[in-house]
Amino acid sequence: MKRVCIIGASGKLGRYMVQHALERGYQVAAVCRQQSVSKLADLADKISLFPGATNDRDVIRQAVSGCDGVLTVLVPWGVQQYSSGTAQAVLDFAESDARLIFSCGWHISRDGKDIYSWRFKALLTLFGKLARLFRLVELDDQIEACRRIFDSDTRWTVVRGSDLEEGESQGLPVWSRHVGDPILKSNLTRRIDFALFMVDAMERDELIHEAPAIVGCKSPSVIENS
Repeated sequence: MKRVCIIGASGKLGRYMVQHALERGYQVAAVCRQQSVSKLADLADKISLFPGATNDRDVIRQAVSGCDGVLTVLVPWGVQQYSSGTAQAVLDFAESDARLIFSCGWHISRDGKDIYSWRFKALLTLFGKLARLFRLVELDDQIEACRRIFDSDTRWTVVRGSDLEEGESQGLPVWSRHVGDPILKSNLTRRIDFALFMVDAMERDELIHEAPAIVGCKSPSVIENS
């Protein structure tokens, strides 16, 4: 039986990943902040829980030990290098042959060939300035986290999610290498399916060293371009 560590397990995306991993018969080690442990109370008898900040190196070292895969939600909280600290801990302590799957948004670009609309760029600039002003999130640190991942020789995949919505699963999302590709135009994915793609990526060697941008498999742009 494979063992997977889910870092950021108490969040909406994280809980869906736990659900998918358990349905596939995986043993699950879950990392979440101490104040969020209660959100996983209903799963306490099904998972191994490691309370602590996701950039706590001691917590991550213990949680990823013996895991075949590590699924990490890169969250740019605060202004204390939270994303890059989390990513670095995973890169440093995960098993050498483990599949490492990270989540982030479309604003991350691996090769600079992504094409963003003026509206997307304007909203990103405005949000980034407000976030820095109120010390809420640190988007530049999420970019730094992904730079470290891209530069590593681990078996990584960075999944770049579109806008998300709740709802029943529609199936495995479709992916493309670059934001701006016509198939991604709808820019909408069910959160439960984003989690499905993360879990499924552990078994897909063709995604190693890829940064797939995803969109819902039943979105209009997929239907139009399939």
